[in-house]
Amino acid sequence: MAIKLVANYSKRLGLPGYSSHQFSCSVETELRDLTEADSEMANLYHQLQSNVDAQIQETGFVPSEAYGSQSPQRQTPQQNNQPQSEPDHDGWSCSDKQEKFIRRIMKENNLLPKVIDDLAHQRFGRPAPRLNKMQASGLIDALLDQYGSKEKRD
Repeated sequence: MAIKLVANYSKRLGLPGYSSHQFSCSVETELRDLTEADSEMANLYHQLQSNVDAQIQETGFVPSEAYGSQSPQRQTPQQNNQPQSEPDHDGWSCSDKQEKFIRRIMKENNLLPKVIDDLAHQRFGRPAPRLNKMQASGLIDALLDQYGSKEKRD
């Protein structure tokens, strides 16, 4: 009677822009004798791990930080891999509500725009008005952690 041995190996890697990719591989083999199981499992694990690690190095398409936060447009992967240009307008890239909340935190704490921009640059590599919605949310969390709201201090 043959003994079936099934081995699986999977790896997921985090990528920039809250992205990730995963590769997995499975193999099934038959053993004639149960005493072969230990050495065959070690061999299969090593082979699967080596092959998955070799394959997962090819990341393929990696979305930019702004991917998904822009209005739906057809873009080729080549366009997304290029640096994002700054918007032409003077307005903020995040939602109006987020902008107003950031400005409120600034006012309540007597913060200069440079302080906010420095924090935005430190965390996201761009000035506060150029943060997308997800980045602005992270900035707001950082500001609340650092300065809290005026109501909490009174």
